[in-house]
Amino acid sequence: MRNASMHQLKIATVLLCAISGATTSSVWAQQAAPAPVAKPAAAAPAPVKGFTPPASSSGQTIDSIAVVVNDDVITRNEVAARIKSVEQRMKAQNIPLPDPADLRRQLLERMIVERAQMQLAKEMGVRVDDLTLDRAIGRIAEQQKMTVQELRNQMEKEGTPFAAFREEIRDEIIMQRLREHEVDAKIQISDSEVDNFLEAEKAAASEQVELNLAQILVRIPENSSPEQIAARRARAEEVSRQLRTGADFAKMAATYSDASDALSGGDIGWRQSDRLPPLFTEQLLKLKPGQITPIIKSNTGFHILKLVDRRSAAEAQAVAAVQQTHARHILLKVTPTLSAAEAKRKLLELKERLDNKAAKFEDLARLFSNDGSAAKGGDLGWLYPGDTVPEFETAMNALKPGEVSQPIESSFGFHLIEVLERKSDDVSKEKQRNAARNALRERKLEEATENWAREVRDRAYVEFRPDDQ
Repeated sequence: MRNASMHQLKIATVLLCAISGATTSSVWAQQAAPAPVAKPAAAAPAPVKGFTPPASSSGQTIDSIAVVVNDDVITRNEVAARIKSVEQRMKAQNIPLPDPADLRRQLLERMIVERAQMQLAKEMGVRVDDLTLDRAIGRIAEQQKMTVQELRNQMEKEGTPFAAFREEIRDEIIMQRLREHEVDAKIQISDSEVDNFLEAEKAAASEQVELNLAQILVRIPENSSPEQIAARRARAEEVSRQLRTGADFAKMAATYSDASDALSGGDIGWRQSDRLPPLFTEQLLKLKPGQITPIIKSNTGFHILKLVDRRSAAEAQAVAAVQQTHARHILLKVTPTLSAAEAKRKLLELKERLDNKAAKFEDLARLFSNDGSAAKGGDLGWLYPGDTVPEFETAMNALKPGEVSQPIESSFGFHLIEVLERKSDDVSKEKQRNAARNALRERKLEEATENWAREVRDRAYVEFRPDDQ
């Protein structure tokens, strides 16, 4: 029942939680081979001949090729469907829409990158079986407090065929597995980096802040000429000029940014200042909320950052004493055969048996709990603050040792919680080092992912087809 940092926002957000929590059963059909070397212009493949758009009875073409990506195509109908979907989402989030031409350009570039990455995944043999997919969809439904059938009904009510929804999830899982193999696994953090990080963190503990950020990135293509770099800088300077004269940052991000968060208004969210690249932090700490940085050049491109807000970070835990709780629980999950009301009623019956000393907690957990801890009598071991979901932790903290809670609802279902004992302990050195290693990994991961995506895009053969073809 440990918290996996899942946030119940909307299906797209929950999907990432479902992916990260899904059982790893994807298969690498072969060892990862190096990505194909970009072909010279003279060796570019011949125009795709395998795509013949169907025609209506009047002889009019109802679809056509918008872009050729290596040996695959993106059709105009696919582009139109993606534009419609993104416009609906941006309107729902009150993000001003860019000009139609800019929106189409942004989305088309994203679709090219996605298609090239999916082709790479196929070449490397990354696949997701139906069992893994079913589990992921089950977790999505669970986080939305629905059954799979209810989720299906909702998707189809909103106009999304469930079969298409399943394949979108399969593609997302494949892409995450590919990124984990190509990017995450290759990030190395040395012991000396961890040591330096901890020393710097200790020295700056009193000054740590969290920053809520948005960004606009004008990317520099790999192996760009000086003229190309100058053109990209000029583009960034024009964006900066418009922002200084009052242009809306979210709209400018959706129009001009090359980052993956462009169509979310450039929103990055809250970041600890020590987890940002130093060249960003140096500029951001000079700003007041609402202000933007000058143009910042990195290996990726030209960045313009907006400081949306700032707040004090939590006190450093390097030597702070924290309370640990040894607890156990009985979990009943809501299923098509067990409603929320029935789960709560059943737990009340079990609590009554416990209060009357008619049964032992560990025996009831083994018999009835739907959690993996059931075999251990529901024992969760020693828990640190933040190890469980907020609803569980709040209820647990209110209990005295030996006391059993009333039925508590969380995103996982309904719980009976018993606190066995408590202790205060200094955060272990190993826990500190793991936290430092994770912070350094997060600092490197975003830029490494951007660079990898750019490399995959730059290696791809891309041919844009005129509208009349």
